[in-house]
Amino acid sequence: MLYGITAATAALLLTAALAGLLRSLSLRLGPAGGAGPPARRARPRTPGRSKPVPLLGGLAVVGTTALVGWAGDWTGAAPLGPEAGELLVAGIVVALLGLAADLLPVPPVVCAAGVTVAAALTVPYDELGVPAGILAVAWTVFVTQAFRSLDHADGVMGTVGVITAFALSGCAAAEIMDGLAALLSVLAAALTGFLMHGWPPARIAPGRCGSLFAGFVLASAAVRVHAERPPGPGLGAAFALTAVAGADVLLVLVSRRRAGRPLLRPAPDHLVHRLRRAGLTRQGGLVVTGLAAFAAALVGLCIDLGWLGAGAAWWPAGAVAAVVVMGAVHPGPRPRRDRPHAIPAPGGPAPRALGRPGRPRPEAPGAVKVH
Repeated sequence: MLYGITAATAALLLTAALAGLLRSLSLRLGPAGGAGPPARRARPRTPGRSKPVPLLGGLAVVGTTALVGWAGDWTGAAPLGPEAGELLVAGIVVALLGLAADLLPVPPVVCAAGVTVAAALTVPYDELGVPAGILAVAWTVFVTQAFRSLDHADGVMGTVGVITAFALSGCAAAEIMDGLAALLSVLAAALTGFLMHGWPPARIAPGRCGSLFAGFVLASAAVRVHAERPPGPGLGAAFALTAVAGADVLLVLVSRRRAGRPLLRPAPDHLVHRLRRAGLTRQGGLVVTGLAAFAAALVGLCIDLGWLGAGAAWWPAGAVAAVVVMGAVHPGPRPRRDRPHAIPAPGGPAPRALGRPGRPRPEAPGAVKVH
C-alpha cells in the first residue's frame, strides 16, 4: 500500500515536470506548427489559440510509466511479473513507432501494422485459443486506434485514459494480477500528471507517441484481465471499459462515410466537437466526456466484480448505438467540390463568361486572393 501511494505520487509529479521540460525544449528548438524540421512540429493552431501546442508530451507519459514500473520491479517492492513486463515492453515499442510518426511522415498503415504485430505477440493464446486470440488482436488494434483518435482535442485522451486505467487497475486487483494492477495504477497517475499541462487550453499534447502507448497498454490489459473469465461477463466488461473511445471512433467513421469525406482526413466531427456546437465550452465538453467515460467504466468494473450481470453492458451499448445513429442522421457538411469549367462543343456557342470582359470579378468582403 505504501509503495503504491509513493509510486503514484512519483509518477504524477515526474510526468508533470517532464511534460513542462519537453514543452520548453520543443518551443525553444524553433518555430512550431509544422513549419520547421520534424522535431519542431506541433498541433496546428485553432481558433482562440494564440500559441501552437507541441506534440512530444507522450514521451513524459511513456518514460515515467516505464521508469516507475521498472523501479518497483527492480527493488522488489512491486514486481511486474512476466505478463505485465512483456506488455510494458510491447507498449514502449508501439510508443516509439508513434514518436516516429510524430516526427516523420509515417503512413497510418505502418502504425496500424506495428500495433497489430505487437498485439499478436502479447495476446494470451493459451487462455483464449487461436480463434478468440485473433479476435482479441483485432479488438486491441481497434481500441488502440480509438485512443489515438481521441487526441483530437485538449485533454480528451488523457481524461478517458485516466478513468479507464483506474477502473482496469481495480479489475486486475480483483483477479489477483498485482503486477498488472501496479502498472495500470502508475499509468493512471502519469496521465493525471500530464493533464496538468493537457487540460484545455493545453500547453502540450501527447501526440501519437502517448496516445498509442496508452491505448495499447489499456486494450492489452483488458484482454489479459478478462482472458480467463466466462465469455459473457468478460466481453461485457471489456466493452464497457472502452465504450467512450469506441463510440467516438465509430461516430467519426459513420459521419465521414455518410458525408462523403475522406476517412483519414481530420475534421471537426468527433463527439467533443458536437458538444461544442451544442453550446458547451471546451472544459464543459471535456467534463461531459469524462462523466460518460466514468459511467461506462463503472459498469465494466461492477460486471467484473460480479456486482452486475453481463446484461448491464447493454446500457453503454445502447449509448454507443445512439451516438452512431446521431452520426448517421447528422453527418455534417459534405466536402466542397469545384465546378468544372465549361467546355464548348465543336461548332457550338462559347460558354457564358462569369464576368464582364475586361473587368475583374468583384470579390467578397474579406476574401483572400490566391496567387
